[in-house]
Amino acid sequence: MSGFARRLAGIPWREIVGDAFSRVFLVAQAFCAVHVVNTHVCSFALLRGASMLPAVNLAGDVVAVDRVSARLGRVAPGDVVLLISPEDPRKAVVKRVIGMEGDAVTYLVDPGNSDASKTVVVPQGHVWVQGDNIYDSRDSRQFGPVPYGLITGSIFCRVWPLKNFGPIDSKE
Repeated sequence: MSGFARRLAGIPWREIVGDAFSRVFLVAQAFCAVHVVNTHVCSFALLRGASMLPAVNLAGDVVAVDRVSARLGRVAPGDVVLLISPEDPRKAVVKRVIGMEGDAVTYLVDPGNSDASKTVVVPQGHVWVQGDNIYDSRDSRQFGPVPYGLITGSIFCRVWPLKNFGPIDSKE
């Protein structure tokens, strides 16, 4: 047997492979833990757009989203929520909850052009959501009450930009 083959035979391959496998398994466990926390407990979201001005910056804010409160039914009027768009299920939108099931909600039909208002009673299992900037928001005024199941989380904290770090203003 040549010297090279003897050196290869002297390497503890089983120990190296076992150590590599345990490290890969540890990384996979970490990815699974991050996925579970991100999906079911708390996550971050980048918000952009004019519909929530002035509560959210037009250029974009990074916010922390509480995923547990929506599952436990702890969303209340005044809360800013992340929800699946009723118009395009591939999009997530951010709106403020204005009314819960059974609430009578009065809103301006076309705030830019008239003072005409309409009152709607929110049906069971639904919420009424609106953007803070009523002049530039597609919300329940256009697509009606939103099924509660479309709410994926409640926004509780602005993380970025750092100068605005803190809770999102609550309106009632």
